[in-house]
Amino acid sequence: MTGVRQLRWAMIGLCGLILGLSVAACVPASKAIVADGGANAKGNLHVPGNYRDSYQYLGTWAVAAEATAGSQQLHIVYASPGAATAHRATGHFPDGTTLVKEVFTAKTGPMTTGVVSRADTLMGWFVMVKDSKNSHPGNKLWGDGWGWAWFDADKPTKTTSTDYKTDCLTCHLPAKATDWTYVEGYPVLKK
Repeated sequence: MTGVRQLRWAMIGLCGLILGLSVAACVPASKAIVADGGANAKGNLHVPGNYRDSYQYLGTWAVAAEATAGSQQLHIVYASPGAATAHRATGHFPDGTTLVKEVFTAKTGPMTTGVVSRADTLMGWFVMVKDSKNSHPGNKLWGDGWGWAWFDADKPTKTTSTDYKTDCLTCHLPAKATDWTYVEGYPVLKK
């Protein structure tokens, strides 16, 4: 952690402790986002180590099984601190926003409430980092306002993606009008 980040987080923590307020009340939403949450200064993407504790849950997608009842996968999506608040206020994610999608195989079976699907085995993560300034023009994982990368479950620091245009963008084409993100699946973003 850089000295600036340590100081920023110390100030945020002190602000919340002294005033008894949330981080969001002490720091404007766009400033509360950890800019390198999913990437370093050189544009190398990674899965943020603390996202389950410090990121906000946005929503879950269930990918239906083709031949049987239930789901074959569950996609659980988180956003870096302040991103949802900023999106509700402006209608878009500010630069530095990091989105993390966990992809699990699903296990389906009977329970007292009926047949249900639940997360079973983690397959990996899809990470997006908002960058409208095109900060990494020579990096094939950056473009169209985002950094894009897939990480296998056993390698959270080494992406298997080589070019976002062929590895990532094709799945996001239907969401181009909403800045390449499927915002309709995230109730927390609604005003």
